[in-house]
Amino acid sequence: MTVATAKRFTIDEYHQLIQLGFLVEGGALRDGKHERIELIRGELMQMATKGIPHTFCTSRLCRLLDRLLEDRAVIRGQEPIALLPNSEPEPDVVIARGRDTDYLAHHPYSEDILLVVEVADSSLDYDRTTKLTLYAESGIANYWIVNLNAQQLERYSQPYPTAQGEFQYRSKQISLLDESVPIPGFADARLDLKQIFP
Repeated sequence: MTVATAKRFTIDEYHQLIQLGFLVEGGALRDGKHERIELIRGELMQMATKGIPHTFCTSRLCRLLDRLLEDRAVIRGQEPIALLPNSEPEPDVVIARGRDTDYLAHHPYSEDILLVVEVADSSLDYDRTTKLTLYAESGIANYWIVNLNAQQLERYSQPYPTAQGEFQYRSKQISLLDESVPIPGFADARLDLKQIFP
């Protein structure tokens, strides 16, 4: 008896599918409509639809970070990052080292990234499980979840492998709406959380 297995793609194979027209950057065409997808551990995953509060928060966060950090880092909003060998997620916000031109040849790698942020309402469980373990395994030092449901920020740091071989973050801090938080890598920059929640 033959057992069917799912085809898992590398990042290079994923880009080949885009070049051949089977996919478009960040998505796929289905019944004439553009569906947003991302490559997670070799699988093409459909991304959750973003509502108005999610869009507001993501746009606002990118704008505030851009003002706070100016030209000291690259702020990317809903753009891919390359987590070798087989993941290319599209976090809501990324702070990467360097300048925009540093990423003309490739998306930021894990070693380029200072902070990954996911804005979560309906995707909260996915962001706390699948995305969290992916980012921890990739060595992303700082991962934030903007929890729209609870109106709070979950800040994760210090990725590590558990005794069972899974990856988690050692530190989790909850920051509330009336607080400000330091931006990783920038001791002089603090984010006022009241400004990012709708």
